[in-house]
Amino acid sequence: MERKVGSSTVTAKEVKAALEKTRTLTAEEEKVLRMRHGAGASSTRAPLPRAAGDNAELADELLVIEMQLMKAMRARAGAKAAATATKAPVAAAPRESAANPTKDKIVRALRKKK
Repeated sequence: MERKVGSSTVTAKEVKAALEKTRTLTAEEEKVLRMRHGAGASSTRAPLPRAAGDNAELADELLVIEMQLMKAMRARAGAKAAATATKAPVAAAPRESAANPTKDKIVRALRKKK
């Protein structure tokens, strides 16, 4: 085997193009190559590959789970928004913290000075 003399430069574009074509790398190997050569993901708008592959049953189960999670997320977001809308500002109410008695003593002394 001959030793090659000289050097070559690999650009980020070349790495991106090569990574898009190959399917033999693991996810970790691809991540390492992208990080090493500064080649970001091909497109942020591209759809993610499906975990089910060609298995229709698994795809249906995953879709049901995804729909349940989305429903729960929307319910939680709606409940949080409703809770913040109904709360009245309580900035004037004194805060009680039993965790630090020294701090409470200082705060009471400062309130008396007002």
